[in-house]
Amino acid sequence: MTNPILLPTPRHLEFQTGTYTLKPGKRIALMGAPVQELFFSGERLRRALHDHANVDWTLAATATGASDEIGATLRVDENVRRTSILSEAHERAVEGQVRRTSDEAYELAITPNAIEIVATSPRGIFYGVCTLIQLLQQTNKPTNQLPNLNIIDSPDFPHRGVMLDISRDKVPTMQTLFDLVDLLASWKVNQLQLYTEHTFAYRNHREVWENASPMTEQEILELDRFCRERFIELVPNQNSFGHMSRWFKHKRYLDLAETPDGCIAWGERRPPMSLNPGDPRSLQFVGELFDELLPNFSSTQFNAGCDETMDLGQGRSKEECERRGSGRVYLDFVLKIYDEVRKRGHTMQFWGDIIVQHPELIPELPKDAIALEWGYEADHPFDEDGAHFAAAGIPFYVCPGTSSWNTVVGRTDNAIGNLQSAAENGLKHGAIGYLNTDWGDNGHWQYLPFSYLGFGYGAALSWCLESNRDMNIARALSLYAFRDATGTLGRIAFDLGNTHKELGLELHNSTALFRILQKPLKQMPEEFYGLTPDAIKRTQRAIDRAMRPINKAKSTRADAKLIHDELASAAAILHHACQRALLAFEKKPAKARARKRELAHDLPRLIKEYHRLWHARNRPGGFKESVARFEKLRKDYE
Repeated sequence: MTNPILLPTPRHLEFQTGTYTLKPGKRIALMGAPVQELFFSGERLRRALHDHANVDWTLAATATGASDEIGATLRVDENVRRTSILSEAHERAVEGQVRRTSDEAYELAITPNAIEIVATSPRGIFYGVCTLIQLLQQTNKPTNQLPNLNIIDSPDFPHRGVMLDISRDKVPTMQTLFDLVDLLASWKVNQLQLYTEHTFAYRNHREVWENASPMTEQEILELDRFCRERFIELVPNQNSFGHMSRWFKHKRYLDLAETPDGCIAWGERRPPMSLNPGDPRSLQFVGELFDELLPNFSSTQFNAGCDETMDLGQGRSKEECERRGSGRVYLDFVLKIYDEVRKRGHTMQFWGDIIVQHPELIPELPKDAIALEWGYEADHPFDEDGAHFAAAGIPFYVCPGTSSWNTVVGRTDNAIGNLQSAAENGLKHGAIGYLNTDWGDNGHWQYLPFSYLGFGYGAALSWCLESNRDMNIARALSLYAFRDATGTLGRIAFDLGNTHKELGLELHNSTALFRILQKPLKQMPEEFYGLTPDAIKRTQRAIDRAMRPINKAKSTRADAKLIHDELASAAAILHHACQRALLAFEKKPAKARARKRELAHDLPRLIKEYHRLWHARNRPGGFKESVARFEKLRKDYE
């Protein structure tokens, strides 16, 4: 094994001379902590040894017996090099967070005679095992030899999370969630949130979720347990101020809206979005939601949302906002929500996009509320915004994203820049967390594998920026997301995410190919001014180049065929977008009619495959709304 690829790359890795040969019949000693606290990590290692090296070892609670019987030792030692495995970034973290990161630190030593993982806690042992398993995946199979080495490792950010949108419009099946959690845990992610507007099965609010296939209490309890085993904190999430449109669709809740007749947001007419902060019933309403949601989680953190309250001041609070300022009205209601959260014994997280527009109010935030500083472009001002929260002593996370939504296949270069900037500026200003978001705007058309690049690279950067900044993303993605040793699938996902750049049009939070599929034909010449047939054809060739090696892939995942089909379907959707763009710019009637016939013939095939692939990983709720965005294209082809 030369130059192994690890995700994340450890903070310090030093190769030694010699190798360790994996032989059957050894034991894995679980030491220094109650054996049940180490059993899960030990069993994970035992199975990996069987799967990747074809050797069967057993677990033991002692090292009694001949020393050569012990193949690996997992040992908790609270005194292990505590200072040597903490990075400078830890020293800038808020009080109490240094201890958290030291609990996650570990040392891994492979010598000619044995393997040893030492950490200050079972959590650190688990992370050491995750690294060792990745080394096992790259073991020289005929000789079963691991290189002698020493790893000293610990994270930059105490909280390293992923937030998955389950409200627009996909709610994953439980198996999809379990598989994703296991993958994220192997990359040392330690927090998961499920972004929720209306997709929890509140017992008194059936009409809101009955067609959405929501998460139930039983399912949250099961997922929470599954996460805890893998040292992931499942943080409850419920938007509690803005993004309430799914509720206001129903007459029962409309009277709580700031703008019952709708509002202007993002330059267009929209349905009502936010609760009326001046109505006492609004606070009573969210409090009732909290009472039912929060007890299902072991976490004492809670993301209460409060982002994008775009209609605040347009309706019932207009007079109050004009008199006191919209920032003040917003903050007052957020503080009331904070009180409700705190009364229930939780620490409140909230999105920071509104309060950062009123920096003079940031010092009035409670010092134990966590601001979530989010932005999804490579040039998002994490530096400027983070400085505001840091100066006021407000703990905060940086929250970049996978750049998968509004795209079909992602925006690779933007994701890389966005994820890097968040890590760099989060460390610069002492952020205590890094929450990597994956949204589902406008139908949630992207298949899950197109989020893996952002998930993986974000996990690596949040663990240790300096050792992962220049990692071979495509190669690591192939090995540890797609389990494809050929490197093919990671390269395809990486390259497909950059095909949109061939058009020469860079859009905010989207790609031109995606917008071409979402906009009526008649709007395209004006909206995509400057787009040329030559650029569209270059894009088609780029899609074909990216997909060409797909049959060389050798994924060992159980869902390898599904991943193959998801990549192929996404590429076909992009090609449809290109053909649609050529139609929009076609000036010859006969050619336009021919293109319409081709597109009309192609669309049902795309929709049929989209239906199959959606239901392979997701529940049926939300599909009707998502596929309707494809169905409406038919009118343009008549």
